[in-house]
Amino acid sequence: MAKTYSQLNIHCVFAVKGRQNFITQNFRDDLHRYMAGILRNDGAYPLAVGGWKDHVHVFFELPVTYSVAKIMQMLKATSSKWINDNRFIKGRFSWQEGYGTFSYSRSQRDTVIRYIMNQEKHHAEKSFREEYINLLEKFQIPFEKKSLFEFYE
Repeated sequence: MAKTYSQLNIHCVFAVKGRQNFITQNFRDDLHRYMAGILRNDGAYPLAVGGWKDHVHVFFELPVTYSVAKIMQMLKATSSKWINDNRFIKGRFSWQEGYGTFSYSRSQRDTVIRYIMNQEKHHAEKSFREEYINLLEKFQIPFEKKSLFEFYE
């Protein structure tokens, strides 16, 4: 019987609801490690998880048994529950609806990993809004500004 083989390198970006700067230094690295564990437990292979105060980037190999939508649903639900259960912020934490997803070839993986792991330096020069719109334009994804994340600059 033939086996299914694939290599789908997926980069997803999503934001904190209300674009609040809730992802603070005191738990940011733990959150990224926790998200890598969620991906691993869901059968995805995490390549990089990083982000900044108001958003997260995840880069992973997508298993053939799941869709990007299912992985993102599980990742966002499980991570927001973890943040709330551990009371890292006052009030209730949640992610905004939606996300951006982009695919890369194996030869591009190192570049994407470096990009994700250097988010703090990156955002000293560029806002999340600029970063996100640049990604959409780079991948030639048509979008309506009213359908993007809530941006508060």
